Amino acid sequence: MSVVPSVDEIAWLRDNSPAWRLLRADNAPLVLSFLHRVFVAGNVRSISAAELVSRLDDELYALNQSDSERATPRFPKPAKAYLDDWAAPAAGWLRKYYPEGTDEPHYDATPAVEKALQWLDSLREREFVGTESRLKVIVELLRQIVFGTEPDPGERLAELRRQREAIDGQIARIEGGELPMLDETAVRDRYQQFAGTARELLADFREVDENFRKLDRQLREKIAGWHGGKGELLDDVLGSRESIAGSDQGRSFQAFYSFLLSQARQEELSSLLDRVHALAGIAERDGRLRHIHYDWLDAAQRTQATVRQLSEQLRRFLDDQVWFENRRVIDILRSIEGRALELRETGSVPVAMELDAPSPAIRLPLERPLYAPVQKARLSSDTVRDADEETDPAALFEQVYVDPEPLRGGVRQALRSQPRVGLAELVARYPLRQGVAELVTYLSLRDEAFAIVYDEQHRDQITWSAVDGRERTATLPRVTYARRGG
Repeated sequence: MSVVPSVDEIAWLRDNSPAWRLLRADNAPLVLSFLHRVFVAGNVRSISAAELVSRLDDELYALNQSDSERATPRFPKPAKAYLDDWAAPAAGWLRKYYPEGTDEPHYDATPAVEKALQWLDSLREREFVGTESRLKVIVELLRQIVFGTEPDPGERLAELRRQREAIDGQIARIEGGELPMLDETAVRDRYQQFAGTARELLADFREVDENFRKLDRQLREKIAGWHGGKGELLDDVLGSRESIAGSDQGRSFQAFYSFLLSQARQEELSSLLDRVHALAGIAERDGRLRHIHYDWLDAAQRTQATVRQLSEQLRRFLDDQVWFENRRVIDILRSIEGRALELRETGSVPVAMELDAPSPAIRLPLERPLYAPVQKARLSSDTVRDADEETDPAALFEQVYVDPEPLRGGVRQALRSQPRVGLAELVARYPLRQGVAELVTYLSLRDEAFAIVYDEQHRDQITWSAVDGRERTATLPRVTYARRGG
């Protein structure tokens, strides 16, 4: 929106605008010419410091050689010193940064350079100034705004029917042999409008990048100075219209980027640009504009990468804030614990607390189950009969105790002559005298001199004689006792 600036606003811009500062600089011709050739003309968004220093050094050498009759060089300082001056906050014409994964600084031109170059371009005298195409663009934009916000379906249908009638009229005239053609003046007018808009759009991407970085800095400042809760912070940052992706500029850029990524749109733009630049009546033909949509796409991808990088940095910044907050909570808890221990040791202050429950038990009325009558089990002793064998109940009260120490001694004795010994070998050497109880004791032995290894892939059979004289056999995984440290 164009507004009438006041005297104070103009004075503030003169003192604080990097673009105005650039136009007033003593080396403004060198800065504008060099940065235009390196960054703007080639649509370069990042260049390493070494390469930029080399190119500026060549430029300074050529300029100083052309003024060989001067007593002192026109540009006496080295190239790196000039770049440091241009990237300093007092100038703000270059952005110096370190890309992710590299320790070499890189440079990019700031929006101030684009604005200064656009103003210089507007000072040039133009032989032809087109007005018709801009008027039609204005009318079409107004029509899109009015009917794009019209809530009445009847009005929108009437506008669509009007457009259809106009198209039907054009079709009828062409079918009748009337083929209207744009004259040379109309073509020049529209091409001039296209060229100016295309260059401005390409130049605006640097300002879009800069605005996204400003949004990122504002978010970081808000997070750094936040004194509320973590949930309120996340809700304020991620739900705010000032977020990077949710801002008006962010949504407009996403719409542009999605439109440009369409393969059909790219093919249509390539075809239209080729056909336009093949016309013979365009005197201001610019060969670079023939592939301007590729420059748009490259600049948009770099801006998209900037947004993605800023979003990742913001996420890491939030993670760090959460970590610091959790660390602070832990420190507070530890201080409370330490103070409680001090009070307990001194005994001067009784420290006690009674809790009815660690957390309230909440039961909703509808969660309670309905009453269900208890069903009584019916017992019948009609089928109960006497046992065939009589058993002495005293056997139920007999307990067998197996002393593990003699078993450990047997294992140690066997491991003195060999590093490993199996349970089957031990039982063969020292037969089981107390049956299953002794076998279970073998399996539960614990000793510092040996370790028990179970092999599930192989099976061993352990046989012993029971008290009644019968032989019992147990099949179990292979058990081996291995000497530790050997």
